[in-house]
Amino acid sequence: MLMVLFVDKSPLLLFLCLFTVPALENGDRLTQAEFERRYDAMLRLKRAELIEGIVYMASPLRITQHGNSHARIITWLGTYWSATPGIELGDNATVRLDADNDLNQMHC
Repeated sequence: MLMVLFVDKSPLLLFLCLFTVPALENGDRLTQAEFERRYDAMLRLKRAELIEGIVYMASPLRITQHGNSHARIITWLGTYWSATPGIELGDNATVRLDADNDLNQMHC
C-alpha cells in the first residue's frame, strides 16, 4: 500500500524518499549530509542526533516524566525572556557544531 502525504513536499519526492532512502537506525555511522538526507526522508521521526558521526535516537518522552516539567521551565524562561531586552530564547532547534555533529534535530 502506498500512502501519499502532502507536507510541503511533492508526492513524487515523497515516493522517491520512502522507497530509495534507507531509514535511520540507532548506532549508524554517517556523514552529516547523509544523516540529514535520511532524517528528511523519515516523515514520522521526531528526534535524532548525530554526535561524532554516530546516530542517536531517543525513546519517546512521557508527559509525566518530561512534558510537564519541560513546560514549566519554558514558561519560566519565556517570562524572563519577555521581560529582559537583548536576550534570545529558543527551544528544540538544531545546533550544528561541526561536520560530524547535529544536535537535537527538529526540522519543520
